[in-house]
Amino acid sequence: MHSFAKKFLYVIFALCAYTPFVVQATDNLRVPILVYHDVHPTAKSSMTISTKKFEEQLIWLRDNGYTVIPLRDLVDYLQGRRASLPAKSVVITADDGRSSVYEYMWPIVRKYNVPVTLFIYTSPISNAKWAMTWEQLRELKDTPHFDIQGHTYWHPNFKQERKKLSADEYSKLLHANLVKAKEVVNKKLGTDITLLAWPFGIYDVDLEAAAKQAGYEMAFSIEARDASRTERAMSQPRYMVLEGQSMRTFASQVSGSSKHK
Repeated sequence: MHSFAKKFLYVIFALCAYTPFVVQATDNLRVPILVYHDVHPTAKSSMTISTKKFEEQLIWLRDNGYTVIPLRDLVDYLQGRRASLPAKSVVITADDGRSSVYEYMWPIVRKYNVPVTLFIYTSPISNAKWAMTWEQLRELKDTPHFDIQGHTYWHPNFKQERKKLSADEYSKLLHANLVKAKEVVNKKLGTDITLLAWPFGIYDVDLEAAAKQAGYEMAFSIEARDASRTERAMSQPRYMVLEGQSMRTFASQVSGSSKHK
């Protein structure tokens, strides 16, 4: 074979090997969104996943041909602003704003060069021992790996609060947790919060409407199914990832997605 032809085929092979297969928007791609909370060398509670298991999961995703994409890319796709995504896409999110994200999750994220969206609630930041500081969040925001979004002001259980509060009190609670929290994060980090994770995964049609009115374009719950265009924008589902789950469970959550209907 002519040397030029050999070089041409080599280039084509290299491009195929390193360029993710892209699925067009008309295929209605379904994408799993994973949600973590606490990442620590020792699993301390049911909400903690060990750094060892977290790294094993990232390796599994890499070795099985998955592409970890920014949540904002998925939102753009779901909203019709983006025409395509890698066929085997997956999104990683982490809720609350725990210091373990800065101390233990960040080095692993940096090592495997994957994007993560942090959903933080503002009251513990720079206050609670378990939470990050605003300075740490600014540092993460300035990296190519982290995007920071909203998780209300003090992580209320909206269902319980509605039962015990008057209509006026509940309205004020909604304003504090949907509007004020958004303003605080925007001011502290110089960003523009457009996404919301529902505390405890609790939502209803009234909360969805309130979030939309507060300026959020998409919100996320904790329900074990894929995000897709068939889901409502203000209640897109995510998969909870816990230490007690086996790698087989993790694999089944992820591999059950990337289907087109």
